[in-house]
Amino acid sequence: MELVAFLGDDKETWGQVTGLINRGEWSKIILVKSKSSDEYVSPKEADIVVVDTTKPLIELKEDMVNKLRKKFDGFDVHVSIASGTGKEHMALISALLSVPVGIRLVVFTKEGVQIIN
Repeated sequence: MELVAFLGDDKETWGQVTGLINRGEWSKIILVKSKSSDEYVSPKEADIVVVDTTKPLIELKEDMVNKLRKKFDGFDVHVSIASGTGKEHMALISALLSVPVGIRLVVFTKEGVQIIN
């Protein structure tokens, strides 16, 4: 299973992403980060994709498509949008569908990693 997680500026949500990284069994981890979230350090090896979230939505999506296009081994990925804004989430989901890969939303709860769709 491959994990794609967005890391926004909202540091209080970074624990959710860390929980997913630590508790899931991922074959690959891809972290899409805003430029200002450079402080986050992944607890496991991850492919880091830095994007400029100040761009308009369509430009942000295209930037993500270009940077994510060749990063996936399979046809579907597990996605966390626990961190970031609605604009960033829309850009990421649209970019992943444009790559194209299927997406499964995933969350870390008291019960562990759960797919929510």
